[in-house]
Amino acid sequence: MTGNHPRVVRAVLVAAGLAALGYGLAGLFTHPRPTNPPNSLSWLAGGVIVHDLVLVPATALVGFALSRFVPAPYRAVVQGALIISASVALMCLPLWLGYGGTPGNPTTNPLPYRRNLALVLGAVWAGAVVIMATRAARRRTPRRQRVVDG
Repeated sequence: MTGNHPRVVRAVLVAAGLAALGYGLAGLFTHPRPTNPPNSLSWLAGGVIVHDLVLVPATALVGFALSRFVPAPYRAVVQGALIISASVALMCLPLWLGYGGTPGNPTTNPLPYRRNLALVLGAVWAGAVVIMATRAARRRTPRRQRVVDG
């Protein structure tokens, strides 16, 4: 049974992804007025172009820099913090750029989103620093002492 387990999981995930894709496409074409298919298509094409021409090369350059300048024991921590930071920043991009608000109505975007983003990113990187400091301390502690103490 263990040999087929990854194939079963993959098949279930592929089926779920195809079902979600089908649901989205059905909504796009059965409700054309609120979804505006031509606008959706241009947004999708723009997303693919930005992904291929901006995000992929930038990610490759950052990965190359990490492999050259960040020591191996800390590389995964920095990679994780960068992934979380980029995801959080991109997800709240409209808010911290001020989109969606109404100039005469301060309640549409009532929070200080830029400050909150800075706080979240600070917490992510503080956690990364703690993890890296813990790893550095463990590397300095002789193995025999760790076994006796821990």
